[in-house]
Amino acid sequence: MQVDRPSPTNIRSSLMLETLAEMIRPRSFAASITRIEMSRPGDEAPAHVAVGSDAVGLVPLVARGEIDVSTLNPSGILTAAYLGTGPFPEAYPLRAVAVIPSRDWMAFAVSKSCGLRSLADIKAKRFPLRVSVRADRTNVTHLYIHEVLKAYGFSLDDVVSWGGSVSYDPGVPFMPERAGRARAGEVDAIFDEGVTRFIPMLDELNMELLPVDEDVLAKMDALGLHRATLPRALFPNLPVDVPTLDFSGWPVYTSVHASDDFIYEFCRALDVRRAHIIWQQPGPLPIGDMCRDTPSAPLRIPLHPAAERYWTDAGYL
Repeated sequence: MQVDRPSPTNIRSSLMLETLAEMIRPRSFAASITRIEMSRPGDEAPAHVAVGSDAVGLVPLVARGEIDVSTLNPSGILTAAYLGTGPFPEAYPLRAVAVIPSRDWMAFAVSKSCGLRSLADIKAKRFPLRVSVRADRTNVTHLYIHEVLKAYGFSLDDVVSWGGSVSYDPGVPFMPERAGRARAGEVDAIFDEGVTRFIPMLDELNMELLPVDEDVLAKMDALGLHRATLPRALFPNLPVDVPTLDFSGWPVYTSVHASDDFIYEFCRALDVRRAHIIWQQPGPLPIGDMCRDTPSAPLRIPLHPAAERYWTDAGYL
């Protein structure tokens, strides 16, 4: 029986990939965004490129085939790119490969002392709100905030013109860099995602969540930035369910023109290595929940045909 022994090329590439995968496991490792180029011996240009990033600026490169597969967060922004709505000037020929589950929401939290009952109140009162937003100005939360406030007829620039301020602060809302500023009275509002650990802190911060109104939710649905509800059943400190925007799912996506063979093999490898890939929950990636539309992994654009074929062949669809 002939043994399929790895070639020197396979050994060298496997060493690099496995070692780098281990390096980026700790959150403390700063250079955690990967760009992998795969080439055949003698090639001057890569045959395939994969990027592990949430950068919206990569969408056109994936659509043109300059990158074979990449990732985004959340699923809604991929839907908007597919539709050509919101920040996207055209509809891109994108397809989904899978969606990593991650249940999340946008939250518009304000200090109770502001006396605001809705986002519309900010404009109506020309309120000089001191808002904390994400430090990384390329982060998708800025697009969500922009589109929501635009639907209400104002912007963060307007808030500044009314005597308010915008602070670009590092970290997600529950971290000391953000929550601590609200606790100290340095900011009146925090607009962000990643709120599962932040919402239980609202009472101690003397903050509350502003709901997104129905007419604005309808506009966001049309953009692909779908509505969701922050449920009191999960967050007992909320007085009622709070309508807001969904921020769930980390889609893996590609172009409709991507190679069937490459995408099929990518899905097979993802399936085989699912127990070795880190995600936000213990255990292996739940592949069965990653190729269908679920609350934690919204899938609102078509799967690439080769991805759909693999997930069907493997019994997940």
